[in-house]
Amino acid sequence: MNVQAKLSPETTLELDRDLERLAAAKDAWVSTGLPERMQIIAEIKEATAAVAAEWVAAASRAKLLPPGSSLEGEEWISGPHAVLSGCNGLLETLSGMDGKAFLKPLPKRRLASGKLALSVMPHSLWDRLLLSGISGEIWMQDGVTAANLPEHAARAYGPAETRADANANAQAQADAGTEPASGGKVALILGAGNIASIPPLDAFQKLFIENQVVLLKMNPVNDYLTPFFERALKPLIDRDALRIIRGDAAVGAAACEHPLVDTLHLTGASSTHDLIVWGAGDEGAKNRAAGTPKNPRPISSELGAVCPTIVVPGRWSAADLRYQAEQIATQKMHNSGFNCIACQTLIMPRGWDQAGALLDALKDVLAAHGRRQPYYPGADERIKAFADRAKGGDCVERGAAPALPLADFDASDSAWMGDTEIFAPAMNIKWIDGGDVDAFLTAAVDFANEALYGTLGANLVIHPATLRAMGKPAFERHLDRLHYGAIAVNAWTGVNFLLTVLPWGGFPNATLDRVGSGLGTVHNTFMLDRVERSVVYAPWRPFPRGVLSGQFTLLPRPPWFITNKRAHKIGPLLVDFQRQPSWLKLPGIFFHALLG
Repeated sequence: MNVQAKLSPETTLELDRDLERLAAAKDAWVSTGLPERMQIIAEIKEATAAVAAEWVAAASRAKLLPPGSSLEGEEWISGPHAVLSGCNGLLETLSGMDGKAFLKPLPKRRLASGKLALSVMPHSLWDRLLLSGISGEIWMQDGVTAANLPEHAARAYGPAETRADANANAQAQADAGTEPASGGKVALILGAGNIASIPPLDAFQKLFIENQVVLLKMNPVNDYLTPFFERALKPLIDRDALRIIRGDAAVGAAACEHPLVDTLHLTGASSTHDLIVWGAGDEGAKNRAAGTPKNPRPISSELGAVCPTIVVPGRWSAADLRYQAEQIATQKMHNSGFNCIACQTLIMPRGWDQAGALLDALKDVLAAHGRRQPYYPGADERIKAFADRAKGGDCVERGAAPALPLADFDASDSAWMGDTEIFAPAMNIKWIDGGDVDAFLTAAVDFANEALYGTLGANLVIHPATLRAMGKPAFERHLDRLHYGAIAVNAWTGVNFLLTVLPWGGFPNATLDRVGSGLGTVHNTFMLDRVERSVVYAPWRPFPRGVLSGQFTLLPRPPWFITNKRAHKIGPLLVDFQRQPSWLKLPGIFFHALLG
């Protein structure tokens, strides 16, 4: 069937015109020099900051947030702030492209497995001041060494022999090691509908890392952001390096099959990926069985998962229990639960004498701070499907919002629970014998790898004393066995997403036929290839000993926590700081952080 036959003549003509403009500009984009690229990014920063307040207001209305709610901070931080962070990371890399000097300051170490780990966060004094002890590493795949690392970074920027498809002018520039050496392609991006920064950051991946011009197809759920993206990304649009279109699935299908589109990227569901690659119904099954894709274009993707949080037993204080309950609640309820890395399976140690206290604290936080209304289409149906299969648990009442069902994984329809990303406020609990920490972690990692769909993000909660008793090498061996593209220790993998120096995507064991959480990575502003995963480490608590006053624990919370009372104040301050860092801007950020 000709999918374009489903489109109106006007829509078809507009699609053709956009792609013709991009195709005509793709070689010019390849030849765009570093100074101009940096100027473009600088212009995007200013344009993004200028439109940020309107952007956040529109997103907050669409997501049914009460005006002035602290939850508006989520839209500031996961929207304009993340885009500006990506811009700053790209600027630093491009400014150090000569001889790939941007790699030299990165601390490097060998893991027990022999793999190379790069410390990329904190990377500046500002990081140390603002990230409260959070650090981040990139673990590379086997075969990447400190000596050959430059061969696995910024490959689109030379040497020329690494990309035989580059045009002659770009190759000549790359011979000098200073200019891009790949491109001449038109990429179609099918944008995500949940987190606002995903479409721009995906576009940056194609434009600045892979050297391709971009047609960005907005998701109908958040196409209200189109006017703001058009203003923020105008420097790219003016150079015919980017076009943004709206429309339904028929528009997306037509764009996927358009002869001027060379490569594809999507954020969404594996079913969408399979429909694009193999086709629908019997045709798709036959194509998959024969190994002959209906759409042969190169495709990358980020497709979500049934993400776990592993709680390691230890001796916790009352303040520890409350703080980690807030952390797990945030993992579930950030963006009202509509995150591909929302915690869906909580892996708990059976026999741990504080397990009940942690679950009680978690329910209290969800009941008090998880009362937002679901905004994403289909949420009610997905919650009902979960609840119909849930056994052995209970529900957390959330006021006027639908109750959040909790399920015992083993007592429920475990095959469905392990294979189905709920993408809504619901959670199941898997119990594993916790009598021995090492044995518990071994079993928990096996379960996460084997029983849960996808490989996008996994979280671990472990007390520092427990970690010290185990030893870092032994703990890292468990991390090495955990086959996820993003791992967060005493943090949430949403932080891996926000730290755009880190690669974002599934574990690199996917294939076109068994795509899991997707193929390839995005973000990754150091432009590394052959990455295996990112690992984020956070302090156990911002103030480990706590400051108690009556029944209240006076702890500064990370601004992405759903319990942070000042996130809507911190968010715009962080956006302004990313636009132009200054010592003078720090006191205001710290003031609201301490009150959060």
